[in-house]
Amino acid sequence: MTKVADNRAWFLVLPVFAIVAFSAVLPMMTVVNYSVQDTFGNNQFFWNGVGWFQELLDPSSQLGERFFESLWRNLLFSAIILAIEIPLGILIALSMPREGWTVALCLVLMALPLLIPWNVVGTIWQVFARGDIGLLGYAINSLGIDYNYVADPLDAWATIIVMDVWHWTSLVALLCYAGLKSIPDAYYQAARIDGASRWAVFRTIQLPKMRRVLLIAVLLRFMDSFMIYTEPFVLTGGGPGNATTFLSIDLVKLALGQFDLGRAAAMSLVYNLIILALCWVFYTVMTNVDADRERVEG
Repeated sequence: MTKVADNRAWFLVLPVFAIVAFSAVLPMMTVVNYSVQDTFGNNQFFWNGVGWFQELLDPSSQLGERFFESLWRNLLFSAIILAIEIPLGILIALSMPREGWTVALCLVLMALPLLIPWNVVGTIWQVFARGDIGLLGYAINSLGIDYNYVADPLDAWATIIVMDVWHWTSLVALLCYAGLKSIPDAYYQAARIDGASRWAVFRTIQLPKMRRVLLIAVLLRFMDSFMIYTEPFVLTGGGPGNATTFLSIDLVKLALGQFDLGRAAAMSLVYNLIILALCWVFYTVMTNVDADRERVEG
């Protein structure tokens, strides 16, 4: 007997599509509209075409120089974050217990930083890193190190990186721990019988089984770090100078601080395309490597 597909269930999805269209597509169309127009106030707009995009992508222009400087800061920050948080998250996941009452305790402790709102994280570290009343700042200065994240760009960068590592490494660790828990005990038993070393077990059993969750972790952490705004804005305000002015902060300054809607809309669209392109590259490279490995092992 031939089964007839019943597609009426798609009607249940229509409200979701309507909500997404209202909350995402319509605002995006508004941004596109602003990006091709100029305004002189009084809600009067004039056609500008691709003028803002040409200015934005021209490094010799003031807007282009500002954009590319912020872009390199973002790329450097994301690279540092991934280089620290991914290996550290794997190490923490490998160190966590697999059974007993300590499992629940470790999971709760690892989840605590993730439950703190982003603006509260920035406020906590703003006080924590102060040299006069902050525990971290006072301790570093007590060691004879001149630490001041408000005045020194290197200190500001170090503080933001440590803050992000503290806040988000738990996400990587929890994802890796979920991948480790899915490995059957038979794999470990076979490794013990073969006399495999700890490194061999990690390289041939644990790391391959964590590859898919690591893909998710890399994509999530890259997107979050590349779009970071609240924590550094609360902590440093983009300073000292423009040392920690990332693209998101620069975009808000341009749109709300200077009320330059045309340039801000063009920057936001290019910003969005860069995020999508880089995520696609990450996903394609990692999935191709995974497929090639499975083909070789098969």
